[in-house]
Amino acid sequence: MLRQNLKQAMVTEINPFSPVSESFRALRTHLQFIDQDEPLRVITAASAASGEGKTTTLVNLAIAYAQEGRRVVLIDGDLRRPNLHHVFAESNHIGLSNCLRDKLEATEVMRSTAIGGLFLIPSGPIPHNPAELLASGHMREVVEQLKGKADVVLIDGPPVLAVTDSKLIASYCDGVVLVVHTSKSKRELVKKAKEQLEAVKARVLGVVLNGQKHQANKSVYQYERAAK
Repeated sequence: MLRQNLKQAMVTEINPFSPVSESFRALRTHLQFIDQDEPLRVITAASAASGEGKTTTLVNLAIAYAQEGRRVVLIDGDLRRPNLHHVFAESNHIGLSNCLRDKLEATEVMRSTAIGGLFLIPSGPIPHNPAELLASGHMREVVEQLKGKADVVLIDGPPVLAVTDSKLIASYCDGVVLVVHTSKSKRELVKKAKEQLEAVKARVLGVVLNGQKHQANKSVYQYERAAK
Protein backbone atom coordinates (compact mmCIF):
# COMPACT_ATOMS: atom_id res chain seq x y z
CA MET A 1 0.00 0.00 0.00
CA LEU A 2 1.29 3.46 -0.92
CA ARG A 3 1.98 5.87 1.92
CA GLN A 4 -0.84 8.42 1.99
CA ASN A 5 1.43 11.39 2.67
CA LEU A 6 3.62 10.60 -0.33
CA LYS A 7 0.92 10.05 -2.94
CA GLN A 8 1.81 13.36 -4.58
CA ALA A 9 5.12 11.77 -5.58
CA MET A 10 3.18 9.23 -7.68
CA VAL A 11 0.66 11.42 -9.46
CA THR A 12 0.89 9.38 -12.66
CA GLU A 13 -0.53 6.40 -10.77
CA ILE A 14 -2.94 8.23 -8.46
CA ASN A 15 -4.35 10.70 -11.00
CA PRO A 16 -3.45 9.37 -14.48
CA PHE A 17 -5.63 11.87 -16.36
CA SER A 18 -4.13 15.01 -14.82
CA PRO A 19 -2.03 17.46 -16.89
CA VAL A 20 1.02 16.51 -14.81
CA SER A 21 0.55 12.82 -15.62
CA GLU A 22 0.23 13.64 -19.30
CA SER A 23 3.50 15.57 -19.07
CA PHE A 24 5.28 12.49 -17.74
CA ARG A 25 3.86 10.36 -20.54
CA ALA A 26 5.10 12.99 -23.00
CA LEU A 27 8.55 12.78 -21.38
CA ARG A 28 8.48 8.99 -21.81
CA THR A 29 7.62 9.43 -25.49
CA HIS A 30 10.38 11.99 -26.04
CA LEU A 31 12.94 9.62 -24.54
CA GLN A 32 11.71 6.70 -26.64
CA PHE A 33 12.20 8.64 -29.86
CA ILE A 34 15.64 10.08 -29.13
CA ASP A 35 17.35 7.09 -30.73
CA GLN A 36 15.07 4.49 -32.28
CA ASP A 37 17.98 2.36 -33.52
CA GLU A 38 19.44 2.01 -30.01
CA PRO A 39 16.63 2.67 -27.49
CA LEU A 40 17.62 4.07 -24.11
CA ARG A 41 17.72 1.23 -21.58
CA VAL A 42 19.37 2.83 -18.54
CA ILE A 43 18.45 6.39 -17.56
CA THR A 44 19.14 8.61 -14.57
CA ALA A 45 17.73 11.97 -13.54
CA ALA A 46 20.04 14.61 -12.12
CA SER A 47 19.67 17.99 -10.49
CA ALA A 48 22.15 20.58 -9.34
CA ALA A 49 20.78 20.73 -5.81
CA SER A 50 18.19 19.00 -3.66
CA GLY A 51 14.46 19.77 -3.74
CA GLU A 52 14.21 20.30 -7.50
CA GLY A 53 11.99 17.29 -8.24
CA LYS A 54 14.54 14.76 -9.46
CA THR A 55 13.22 11.77 -7.51
CA THR A 56 9.59 12.63 -8.25
CA THR A 57 10.45 12.83 -11.95
CA LEU A 58 12.06 9.39 -11.93
CA VAL A 59 9.23 7.77 -9.97
CA ASN A 60 6.58 9.08 -12.33
CA LEU A 61 8.64 8.29 -15.42
CA ALA A 62 8.98 4.72 -14.11
CA ILE A 63 5.21 4.53 -13.62
CA ALA A 64 4.63 5.90 -17.14
CA TYR A 65 6.86 3.19 -18.62
CA ALA A 66 5.11 0.50 -16.56
CA GLN A 67 1.68 1.73 -17.65
CA GLU A 68 2.79 1.18 -21.23
CA GLY A 69 3.44 -2.47 -20.44
CA ARG A 70 7.20 -2.20 -19.98
CA ARG A 71 9.08 -4.10 -17.28
CA VAL A 72 10.84 -1.40 -15.25
CA VAL A 73 13.41 -1.52 -12.46
CA LEU A 74 13.82 1.61 -10.35
CA ILE A 75 17.04 1.76 -8.31
CA ASP A 76 17.76 4.04 -5.38
CA GLY A 77 21.40 4.90 -6.02
CA ASP A 78 21.44 7.56 -3.31
CA LEU A 79 23.49 5.69 -0.73
CA ARG A 80 23.64 8.75 1.54
CA ARG A 81 20.05 10.04 1.87
CA PRO A 82 17.83 7.39 0.24
CA ASN A 83 14.16 8.13 -0.26
CA LEU A 84 12.57 5.66 -2.69
CA HIS A 85 11.79 3.11 0.03
CA HIS A 86 9.71 5.81 1.73
CA VAL A 87 7.81 6.56 -1.48
CA PHE A 88 6.92 2.89 -1.94
CA ALA A 89 6.51 2.17 1.79
CA GLU A 90 9.15 -0.57 1.64
CA SER A 91 11.83 -1.71 4.05
CA ASN A 92 15.38 -0.54 3.35
CA HIS A 93 17.15 -3.31 5.24
CA ILE A 94 18.55 -4.79 2.04
CA GLY A 95 19.22 -3.24 -1.35
CA LEU A 96 21.85 -1.85 -3.70
CA SER A 97 24.55 -1.41 -1.05
CA ASN A 98 24.31 -5.14 -0.28
CA CYS A 99 24.80 -5.94 -3.96
CA LEU A 100 27.90 -3.78 -4.13
CA ARG A 101 29.39 -4.65 -0.75
CA ASP A 102 28.36 -8.28 -0.32
CA LYS A 103 28.31 -9.19 -4.03
CA LEU A 104 24.65 -10.21 -4.01
CA GLU A 105 22.81 -10.69 -7.29
CA ALA A 106 20.53 -7.79 -8.24
CA THR A 107 17.55 -10.14 -8.36
CA GLU A 108 18.12 -11.04 -4.70
CA VAL A 109 17.26 -7.51 -3.58
CA MET A 110 14.74 -6.56 -6.28
CA ARG A 111 11.13 -6.47 -5.11
CA SER A 112 7.79 -5.95 -6.77
CA THR A 113 5.68 -2.87 -6.04
CA ALA A 114 1.95 -2.14 -5.98
CA ILE A 115 2.31 -1.02 -9.60
CA GLY A 116 2.29 -3.84 -12.12
CA GLY A 117 5.54 -4.18 -14.06
CA LEU A 118 7.47 -1.83 -11.76
CA PHE A 119 10.17 -3.28 -9.51
CA LEU A 120 12.22 -1.50 -6.86
CA ILE A 121 15.76 -1.91 -5.60
CA PRO A 122 16.11 0.24 -2.47
CA SER A 123 19.47 1.70 -1.49
CA GLY A 124 20.00 -0.76 1.34
CA PRO A 125 21.90 0.11 4.54
CA ILE A 126 23.90 3.33 4.26
CA PRO A 127 27.58 2.40 3.77
CA HIS A 128 30.59 4.35 4.95
CA ASN A 129 32.06 4.49 1.43
CA PRO A 130 29.20 5.14 -1.06
CA ALA A 131 31.34 6.70 -3.80
CA GLU A 132 33.79 3.81 -3.74
CA LEU A 133 30.97 1.28 -4.01
CA LEU A 134 29.35 3.13 -6.90
CA ALA A 135 32.71 3.36 -8.67
CA SER A 136 33.29 -0.38 -8.36
CA GLY A 137 33.16 -2.75 -11.27
CA HIS A 138 30.35 -4.57 -9.53
CA MET A 139 28.04 -1.60 -10.06
CA ARG A 140 28.45 -2.04 -13.80
CA GLU A 141 27.71 -5.76 -13.36
CA VAL A 142 24.50 -4.94 -11.46
CA VAL A 143 23.36 -2.64 -14.27
CA GLU A 144 24.15 -5.28 -16.90
CA GLN A 145 22.27 -7.93 -14.91
CA LEU A 146 19.20 -5.73 -14.75
CA LYS A 147 19.31 -4.92 -18.46
CA GLY A 148 18.72 -8.63 -18.96
CA LYS A 149 15.71 -8.58 -16.64
CA ALA A 150 13.98 -5.32 -17.58
CA ASP A 151 13.07 -3.17 -20.55
CA VAL A 152 14.08 0.02 -18.74
CA VAL A 153 16.33 0.65 -15.72
CA LEU A 154 16.01 4.00 -13.93
CA ILE A 155 18.56 5.06 -11.31
CA ASP A 156 18.13 7.80 -8.73
CA GLY A 157 21.08 9.49 -7.03
CA PRO A 158 22.13 12.52 -4.97
CA PRO A 159 22.32 16.06 -6.43
CA VAL A 160 25.22 16.51 -8.83
CA LEU A 161 26.97 19.33 -7.00
CA ALA A 162 26.69 17.73 -3.56
CA VAL A 163 28.91 14.69 -4.09
CA THR A 164 30.50 12.74 -6.91
CA ASP A 165 27.99 9.86 -6.73
CA SER A 166 25.58 11.12 -9.41
CA LYS A 167 28.40 11.55 -11.89
CA LEU A 168 29.47 7.96 -11.24
CA ILE A 169 25.89 6.77 -11.76
CA ALA A 170 25.63 8.77 -14.99
CA SER A 171 28.68 6.97 -16.37
CA TYR A 172 26.72 3.69 -16.29
CA CYS A 173 23.67 5.14 -18.03
CA ASP A 174 22.64 5.63 -21.64
CA GLY A 175 21.53 9.14 -20.79
CA VAL A 176 20.75 11.74 -18.14
CA VAL A 177 17.66 13.91 -17.77
CA LEU A 178 18.55 17.17 -16.03
CA VAL A 179 15.75 18.37 -13.73
CA VAL A 180 15.47 22.12 -13.18
CA HIS A 181 12.93 23.88 -10.94
CA THR A 182 11.66 27.22 -12.19
CA SER A 183 11.63 28.88 -8.77
CA LYS A 184 14.38 26.98 -6.92
CA SER A 185 17.16 26.28 -9.40
CA LYS A 186 19.93 28.83 -9.85
CA ARG A 187 21.13 29.30 -13.41
CA GLU A 188 24.84 29.22 -12.55
CA LEU A 189 24.44 26.00 -10.54
CA VAL A 190 22.48 24.28 -13.31
CA LYS A 191 25.17 25.26 -15.80
CA LYS A 192 27.87 23.92 -13.48
CA ALA A 193 25.98 20.64 -12.98
CA LYS A 194 25.63 20.16 -16.74
CA GLU A 195 29.34 20.86 -17.23
CA GLN A 196 30.28 18.34 -14.55
CA LEU A 197 28.08 15.68 -16.14
CA GLU A 198 29.57 16.32 -19.55
CA ALA A 199 33.07 16.19 -18.05
CA VAL A 200 32.49 12.50 -17.24
CA LYS A 201 31.11 12.02 -20.78
CA ALA A 202 27.52 11.61 -19.58
CA ARG A 203 24.94 12.07 -22.31
CA VAL A 204 22.59 14.85 -21.23
CA LEU A 205 19.36 14.05 -23.06
CA GLY A 206 17.46 17.19 -22.17
CA VAL A 207 15.97 19.26 -19.39
CA VAL A 208 12.78 18.66 -17.42
CA LEU A 209 11.47 22.03 -16.30
CA ASN A 210 9.62 21.49 -13.05
CA GLY A 211 7.32 24.04 -11.42
CA GLN A 212 5.68 25.47 -14.53
CA LYS A 213 2.14 26.70 -13.89
CA HIS A 214 -0.87 25.29 -15.70
CA GLN A 215 -4.49 26.30 -15.69
CA ALA A 216 -6.13 26.02 -12.27
CA ASN A 217 -2.67 26.62 -10.79
CA LYS A 218 -1.52 23.05 -11.40
CA SER A 219 2.19 22.46 -11.60
CA VAL A 220 3.35 20.70 -14.76
CA TYR A 221 6.60 19.38 -16.15
CA GLN A 222 8.07 20.61 -19.41
CA TYR A 223 10.77 18.77 -21.34
CA GLU A 224 13.33 20.40 -23.56
CA ARG A 225 15.81 18.34 -25.54
CA ALA A 226 19.45 19.20 -25.03
CA ALA A 227 21.13 21.08 -27.84
CA LYS A 228 23.79 19.13 -29.70
